Amino acid sequence: MKLGITLAMGGAAPRLNIEYVLEAERLGFDQVWTGESYSTDAVTPIAWVLARTTKIRAGTGIMQMNARTPACAAMTAMTLQALSGNRFLCGVGPSGPQVIEGWHGQAFGKPLARTKEYIAIIKTILAREKPLSFQGEHYQIPYAGPDATGLGKPLRSIIHGDPSLPIYTASIMPAGLRAAGEVADGTIPIFMSPEGEALVTKPILEGMAKAGRGQDISQFAVSPHVKIKVGDLAACRDAVRPELALYIGGMGARGKNYYNDYAKRLGFADAAIKIQDLYLDGKKDAAAAEVPDALIDQIALVGPADRIKGRLEAWKDVGRAGKVNTMVLTGATPEAMRIVAEAML
Repeated sequence: MKLGITLAMGGAAPRLNIEYVLEAERLGFDQVWTGESYSTDAVTPIAWVLARTTKIRAGTGIMQMNARTPACAAMTAMTLQALSGNRFLCGVGPSGPQVIEGWHGQAFGKPLARTKEYIAIIKTILAREKPLSFQGEHYQIPYAGPDATGLGKPLRSIIHGDPSLPIYTASIMPAGLRAAGEVADGTIPIFMSPEGEALVTKPILEGMAKAGRGQDISQFAVSPHVKIKVGDLAACRDAVRPELALYIGGMGARGKNYYNDYAKRLGFADAAIKIQDLYLDGKKDAAAAEVPDALIDQIALVGPADRIKGRLEAWKDVGRAGKVNTMVLTGATPEAMRIVAEAML
């Protein structure tokens, strides 16, 4: 199993800690990822990282589809491929309706259908077998709407991209994971339990079967985010609770929260309902207090170094089975990176 990290770019005045990335590269980590919501974009930090490193791969986790056309995403990917020696990992997908409609000013619509079309267009551009022509529900290329000039014509990319570019999605919902299995090369679940890996891998395999891509999950890069906090066990759990409460309780509306649904599928339905009720009532501290220790222990690495090393055995098992390609650590300090690298690499 390979190792990766996420690069935090939050706050009102974000800074990119390149020394942190260089330490990960020195330790043998394979990947670094950064995302975007309605703050910094995902591409600029990754370009910066690729320019300052020589071995580690860097990916967008994810570029929001509604923020750029598929052709623009393909141009970005091919440029970063060329400049980095093929170390770029292309993560694309939808955000939630709050961001798509509230920030980008576009209809949420049918995100899975858009994802399939988007990736198909990127792969067509990378293959460069013929000029780009695509007629779908979301994208019509060349554009031929009622206000078209009629001057558009199919074009072929001038730059020769590498068709083997890995394209990732980011989903924890069954339908999204099935779509990833159909059209993508990997996915980056924000949460995953090694004991509950089938919640992620089963839908992916269903999508792979539908697309005629076989049933070997090791040929698909499952790269979950895994929160890590080293220190006193109770203090580490308490440090993780507010973030999980935010996702389970506040990232979405009541009845439309993917993370809440995932916590329920992991077996924490009662807690998920309480967390959401409290969070949406403005009682954030009370919501955090309802996050179960057992949920934290399943999806995160918390506690003293020896406890974390013991917990890594479960992750090694799913890695050896080919069910997890890369463990992407989130919130990792240099100490945490060294603990995991020593145990895993």
